[in-house]
Amino acid sequence: MPGILIVAHTPLAGAMLGFVEHTYGELPVRVAAVDIPPYEDIHISGERVLAAANQVKSETGILVLTDLIGATPGNVASRLAKPGVLDCKVLVLAGINLPMLMRAISYRGDALESVAQKAMQGGQNGIIRLGAPPANLEATLNEKFED
Repeated sequence: MPGILIVAHTPLAGAMLGFVEHTYGELPVRVAAVDIPPYEDIHISGERVLAAANQVKSETGILVLTDLIGATPGNVASRLAKPGVLDCKVLVLAGINLPMLMRAISYRGDALESVAQKAMQGGQNGIIRLGAPPANLEATLNEKFED
């Protein structure tokens, strides 16, 4: 079962972890979060993320979920995937949202690559427009019902 590490800007990572605990009633094993505060030295952030990765790693690997590519949390998280940093496989996904996180946790019994794919699908499928449909969709639906 892969470990899951959330690395994001403060307070997002901790809030995501709090949501998991709220949903499951307790934290699943090998799931952790590291909040990266503004102005923290990148080397300190890197050390904290590496320590957390070592706590959640398993022989099947680690799925790292980060918030924004190109920002400090994403940059620090992506370093974990470099050869020789950890003694397990690491996959890093950017753009974390709650559906992505829940999907990753729900499918942790799968292989790491499969968990990553399920997480990405959950993240994308979790983006839904609420409220009135776009005008062109409404016209299309009306045409279908008139036939």
